[in-house]
Amino acid sequence: MTLMKVIKLEENAVDIDAASVHYRDLNEEINRVVNEGAKHIIIRNVNGQRFIGAGLQGDDIRIDIHGVAGNDLAVFMDGPTIEVFDNAQDGVGNTMNAGKVYIHGHAGDVCGYGMRGGSLFVLGDVGYRVGIHMKAYMGKTPVLVVGGTAGHFLGEYMAGGIIVLLGIEKRAGQRIAGDYLGTGMHGGTIFVRGEVDNRRVGKEVGIEKLDENDNLVLKRELSEFSRVFHLSYDEVMSEPFVKLFPKTHRPYGPMYNSRWSWQRGG
Repeated sequence: MTLMKVIKLEENAVDIDAASVHYRDLNEEINRVVNEGAKHIIIRNVNGQRFIGAGLQGDDIRIDIHGVAGNDLAVFMDGPTIEVFDNAQDGVGNTMNAGKVYIHGHAGDVCGYGMRGGSLFVLGDVGYRVGIHMKAYMGKTPVLVVGGTAGHFLGEYMAGGIIVLLGIEKRAGQRIAGDYLGTGMHGGTIFVRGEVDNRRVGKEVGIEKLDENDNLVLKRELSEFSRVFHLSYDEVMSEPFVKLFPKTHRPYGPMYNSRWSWQRGG
C-alpha cells in the first residue's frame, strides 16, 4: 500500500497526491474527506484510477483532477462538479444523475452511458458508443457536448437528452462521426455542426434544420462550453448545425409485434 499525501490547503479544501495509489484507497480517501466537510478536492498525479466521484452527492462539491482519469469517472454521481485537465478513459458519466463533468482532453468509449441528468463536456474526441441509452429522467435532461469527433454508434438507442457534436479542428476529409449514428434512437436530440451523410445515420433517424427553440438550446449549452474551455463562442457557432431526431418512439415495435403474433400462432 502506497502512503498517500493529503494536505489541507484551507478551510474545506484538500490536496491529494494520487501517485501510485490504488484506486480503492484513493476513492476511500475522497469519501472520507467529503464526509469530514471538504468541498474542493484537488487530486494530482492521477494515472488511470477508476471510479473517481462514484456516487458522490452534493452540488457544492468540486473535484479537480490533474492526470488521466480512469474508467467510470462520475459513475452514478448526483450533483458535484468534476474537471479533468487531461484525458479520461471509458465510461465517463455512466448513469450520472446530476452534476457537471468537464474533460479538457479526449475521452474513451461509452461515455454518457445511461445518463439521466447533468452535463458532460469533452473538449476533444470521444470513442465508440458514446451517449447510448441516454434518457431524460424525473424532469432532468442530460447534456453531452463533444468538441471533436465521435466514433461509431454515437447516440445508439438514445431515449432522451441532448448530444451536441462540434467537430472542431477535425482534419480535412475526416468525418465528424462514425457509422450508425443514432441507430435505434427513440428519444432526445442530436445536434451536429456541419453536414451529416444520411447514409451513415440509423434508419430510425430524421435530419432537419434547426428551429428557434433549438437555437436557444445550443446557445445555452455552447455558451457554457465556450466559457469552460476558453473558446470563442462566435467561432464555435460560425458553421450551421443540423438536428437529428427519432422518427418514431418505438422503432422496433413491428419486430416484437411479429414475434408475439408468431408465438401465439397468429
